[in-house]
Order: sequence, then C-alpha cells, then structure tokens
Amino acid sequence: MDPDAVALIDAAVREADPDLVVLTGDQIRGYDPGYMETFTSRRGDAIGAHVSRAVRLEAMIDGYSTRCSESPMATGGSESALRSTRLKIRESIRQFLDPIVSRGIPFAVTYGNHDFQCGVMPDEQDEIYRQFPGCLNPRMDDVRGTERSALACEVGSFAMPIMSRDGSRVAMGIMMVNSGDFDESGGYGAPSDVAVKWLERVRLGADGGNPVPSVVFQHIPPQDFYRCLRKTGPLTPNAVRGHRMFSDSCYVLNPEVCRPGSTLGEGPCCSERAVGEVEAMRRAGGYFALYCGHDHKNTFVATIDGMDYGYAPTCGFRSYGPHASDRALRLFVFHEDDPRSYETRLLRYGDLIGRASCDPLRILAGEYMVSSLSSLGDVLRRPRVAGCLLVLSCLLVTAIGRIGTLWRRRIDRS
Repeated sequence: MDPDAVALIDAAVREADPDLVVLTGDQIRGYDPGYMETFTSRRGDAIGAHVSRAVRLEAMIDGYSTRCSESPMATGGSESALRSTRLKIRESIRQFLDPIVSRGIPFAVTYGNHDFQCGVMPDEQDEIYRQFPGCLNPRMDDVRGTERSALACEVGSFAMPIMSRDGSRVAMGIMMVNSGDFDESGGYGAPSDVAVKWLERVRLGADGGNPVPSVVFQHIPPQDFYRCLRKTGPLTPNAVRGHRMFSDSCYVLNPEVCRPGSTLGEGPCCSERAVGEVEAMRRAGGYFALYCGHDHKNTFVATIDGMDYGYAPTCGFRSYGPHASDRALRLFVFHEDDPRSYETRLLRYGDLIGRASCDPLRILAGEYMVSSLSSLGDVLRRPRVAGCLLVLSCLLVTAIGRIGTLWRRRIDRS
C-alpha cells in the first residue's frame, strides 16, 4: 500500500471527522505486479493472460516475478499463489482502513473494474472487509429471507437508511451500487439488470408520502455523464477526447450545468451499455445525486434536471491521475431537514499534507501518461504542455540555425 495514499486518508479523516466513509471501488489495484501470479485481466480469461507491457516493466523494476500461474486451482503452487494474494490483499485493506477503523468510523464498500483482477473475487473480498470493525456491507446469506433482504441486492449493491437525529424516521438513503467491471463486447461494465430494478423498487421508508431523498455511489459512470459536457473542436485548450462511442468528438465542461471548481481531466470512461440506471432512479423518485470514481482525473459536479452527477478523483499514488497535490477524497455534508441541499468539497493532498510525494517520478509519469493517440492529444491540448513544446521547438530551431551558420563559416574558411 502506498504510504502517500494512507497519509492522505488519515489526514482527510482527521480533518473531516466523518460519520461514514464510502469506498467507491478499485481499492485493490488488481493488476499490481504483486499479484502477477494470480492476475486475471477479464472474467473468464486465463490466469496471467493479457498482462500489459507497462505492468511487466513495473514488475521488473520492482523485482517481482513475471511468471503467472495457469489456473488458480491447477496445481499446489497455484493454490499457494492464491493464498499469498489473499494475505497481501488483507494487509493492503488493513493499511488503508486503519485511519478509519482506529477512529471507530463505520465504512461501506463497493467494487470497481480492477478489484477482481488480483484473482480474488469481490464476494471473497467482501468477507475480508467484514473482518474489520465498522464494515456495513451485509452478508447476503444472513439477510436473505429477513426484513433486511430488501435493502441488499448483491455483493457491492445495498442500501443504508440514515435515521433522523431523534430516530423517528429515515432522513435519507445512501445507496451503494456495484457497477460491474468489463463488458463482454469490450469497454467497461454497468450495473446488472437486477441492480437497476432494485434501485427503482427499493423503499427505505416514507417521508410524508414521498420517496426518501437518496444518493447513489458507484465506480463506473453511466453514459449520462456526457450530458455534463459540451462538444468542441480538437484545438480547444484543455479539451479531452471522448471514450469509445464518444471518441469522434472532443469535449469541455458545460459551464451552464457544472459547479464552479469542476475539472475535466479525461473523457469519461463510461459503461459500454446504457442499462437505464438513471431513468430507473428518476422513475423511483427521491434520488438526487449519483457520484462515481473510475476516471482518476475528473472532479466535476453537474446538475441536470434536478439530478447531480459527480466525481471524486483518485486518492491513490500508484496509478495515473492528476498532479499529486490534487489527489483527494470528497467530503459530503448532508442536512437532516433537507439532504438535497448538501455541501461537498475535495480534501486535497496539497492542502492537507503539502510535502512532495514519496515517489515523484511515478506521479509525474502518471500525470502525463500516454496510452493512446487520444490521450496524447489530451496532453498536447494542455496550455502548459503546448507552451513548453513551443519554447523547446523555438530553441531547437535556433540551435539548428546556429549550427548551420557555424558550418557555413567553416566551409567558407576552407
């Protein structure tokens, strides 16, 4: 576990003193070289298939073996590798939960597209989280057939009713949704059909006959997040190229719907399929916000037709993301009398800690990482990068001209 991430979590929890911590997925960096022997790129893939060159290079630098087991149950050695991965996962979880658990703060967990890649599936990870005091994730077998069964849909998808101060009513709901990992046809996953139907029908209580105000937290954003953006030309400063089906255009934030301070650092890598999640939330009533993670560089919050769409950036330091000072956790303050009129802000590393990260070269590489032509375009559209390249180009042209002049003088003398 990266010490900068633990330090940021500790500082943020100390600053906010929250009543609840919500973890929105990719807590486990499943493709980390430490899990190479049990790595699974996508569900159904062979163990060790499709390990990227970048991860293999990182493994070599960090001194990990690049050998992968053929199957987690094929040999005694493979089972040994899985046992080792489970121990590593539990230790990572212990480290990043320590600032939370040590203060007696309850927490809830859902999952992203990388958690399972370590070879240990979310249902087993759920069991590991429940070993720590304060975990609110329900055990599905325990709630099935009870009055709590309506509040639990599947692993990573469950509802948490928040009671009023006097305990007389449900003041609001916090909904955790497992947004899947990868789509079978390519691209990113989406909440299951079961989860979408559950979101629409789940009832946390009545607030004067109206649905209880509720907020949803998940990892992968739905396609609706592109409604927060505005198409623009490819030469627009700070524009980003859209992802997959949206890749034919570049985008900037739409200032008419986005809150001040919002940032767009990359095109939303949304679900491959539109599963009707937002439509189901609107039909149900009561839902006023949907917050996601997944896209490490995005922090925007927008309001469209009475629904908020928002991001929290990464708080990790071992993958790509914004500048170290801008890696953050998001704080929410909900008011019992009107949860919809909530406040939110980012608790940034630069504000809370300030010192340089422990691995500045990794952070620099992650900030300017280029994985495709579209991401190269995004980097080049940053004014600071474009300005540096312009200066370097001018210096190069000047140097070439100077060399040419000196060469001609030498020829003339000879």
